[in-house]
This record gives sequence, structure tokens and C-alpha cells, in this order.
Amino acid sequence: MRVFVTGGAGYVGSHCVRALLAAGHAVTVFDNLVNGHRAAVDPRAELVVGDLLDPVAIRTALQRAAPEAVLHFAGLINVGESVQQPLLYYRANVLSSMNLLEAVQEAGVRRMVFSSTCAVYRPPERLPLVEDMPRAPISPYGETKLAVEWLLADCAAAWGLGSISLRYFNASGAAADGTIGEGHQPETHLIPLILQVALGQRSEIAILGDDYPTPDGTCIRDYIHVEDLAAAHVAAVGAIEPGRAEFLNVGTGIGHSVLAVIKAARSATGHAIPAKVVARRPGDPPALYADPRRVRERLGWAPRWTDLQEVVASAWRWHQAHPQGYAKGG
Repeated sequence: MRVFVTGGAGYVGSHCVRALLAAGHAVTVFDNLVNGHRAAVDPRAELVVGDLLDPVAIRTALQRAAPEAVLHFAGLINVGESVQQPLLYYRANVLSSMNLLEAVQEAGVRRMVFSSTCAVYRPPERLPLVEDMPRAPISPYGETKLAVEWLLADCAAAWGLGSISLRYFNASGAAADGTIGEGHQPETHLIPLILQVALGQRSEIAILGDDYPTPDGTCIRDYIHVEDLAAAHVAAVGAIEPGRAEFLNVGTGIGHSVLAVIKAARSATGHAIPAKVVARRPGDPPALYADPRRVRERLGWAPRWTDLQEVVASAWRWHQAHPQGYAKGG
């Protein structure tokens, strides 16, 4: 297919672009390069620099690319920032998605895959998380992602758009060959923050609470390798049904604690990685991990990266080779 990827210069998007190209698709990337990186975009893809908040730019790019499917990654992802600046998040995540959907409708595209999140769920009373559990986000970030899911469901009913929203858990790791990886500024994700300690870029890793009702007292999360996420997107593109909006969890189904991640990083890097316990972060649930049965059944997908140390080691290869992330200007 001809596939149009918004946010294809970002962390997950760039890995997905590679996977789409490997599967034989022709790819156009649309990215404003504010948080994405030109250097992360596979040179076999066409890069169009533009912003989803510019309706003319997105309409023009879509008409020119004439895609058969759209993958939508573009948006802001920092939960804490969303609490401080909710209007920024509604504009970047909801208004931009409305602009995209209007252009998609005008261009006659009927297939879309959306980058959603497990943050759409209410803090769980039981685990693992399954798709029909209550959606009640506790952050503007989660609310904006859920709002786009509603838009997709309404567009399916109104004009036949087929979509699959993939609700990620903790995207982790880097390309197996170490050439692209995670380069956020500022960085907020646990594994790269730990690896910054190994690189000598910070003195210690902060453990945000060790008194949770978990086996070792630290938060438990489901770490899904970014290449596995990319594979799920490729499978979803071919599985979309016209007029149907679907929502699938994408995780390993295995939870790992903060201390377990630190231990894996110490082993993968050979560095001591000092850690210090600090106060809990408000709103962090003790544990989150997926029930991946529905995505396995629906897409025939299963994670290949199931060993935590291998996931961390892939990230370490990237960070060792790119200690400052992507070059400035890229």
C-alpha cells in the first residue's frame, strides 16, 4: 500500500516507518520536526515537513501522496506537562487529529491506525487490563487520546472510516541494529533515564516511591519493545475493516518493577547505576500491564522481545552510539 505516517520522525513512528518499508509499503512521512528528528526517518521514505495544526498543509500533503492508509503518531506525550498545560495538549492531540480526519475524509482514505495509550483506562482495580475495562483517564494526555478514539468511532459510523487504535503500554528499547532509538528532550521515560546514569550524564536514578503494594515496593509496568509495536502497526494496516473502529491493547502481558529494570540495566551496561528513593509521583498506579489476548487473536501478533534485559540492552546500544541523542538540527 501507499501509507501516510504522521509523526514518522518520532520514536515509535520512525521504527514503524522502517517496518512498513520492510513489508513492501511505500511511505510518506508528515512531521513538523519539533519533537521528531530528520535523521530518524528512513531515507527510502518521503519526508514532508508540515504541521497538523495547518489544515492546508495536511490537505495538500495527503492529496499529493494519495495514500491507501494513514498511521497517526503525531502528538504530545508528556503526562506531567499535560496536567500543567492542558490546552496545549488538546490543541496538539485533538484539534490536530480533527484536521487530519477532515483531510482523510476529503482524500477518500478509509483506513487509519491510531497511536493510543493505556492511559485511557481508569486506574485499574484488577489486572491485567483488558479492552472493555472502564475508560476514565486521570490526565489531560489520556483524555485527549480517548477523545481521538471517540472521533474515530464516530467517523466509522458517519462515513465508513475503518480504524484500529493501538493502546500502548511502555514503549521501550531501540532498533536491533542500534541505528535509531529514543531521543526525547527532555527525557521522561525510565529506561533512557537509567541509561543516562550509566553514561555519566546524571549522578543517580530517582525511584519514585518504594512503598507500593507490589512485591518489591516499586511500580510495575509492561515494557513493550518498539520493534514489536512497529510490527503490530504493520499487522493492523492489513486488518482494518471499513466502517469499524477497533481498540486493542499492545503489551507483553508481563509486568516488571522499577527495581527489576534497574537490575537489568546494571547487567546490560556493566555500570553500578546508583539509585535513590524519593517521594511518589502523584497519580502513579502501583501496577499496569496488558492482557494481550485480543491483539494476538485479531492481528496474529505476538511480541518477540520478551526478555527485559534484551530490551534494555537494545536501548543501551543506541545510547552508547548516540550519547547526545540525534544531532541538533536533525
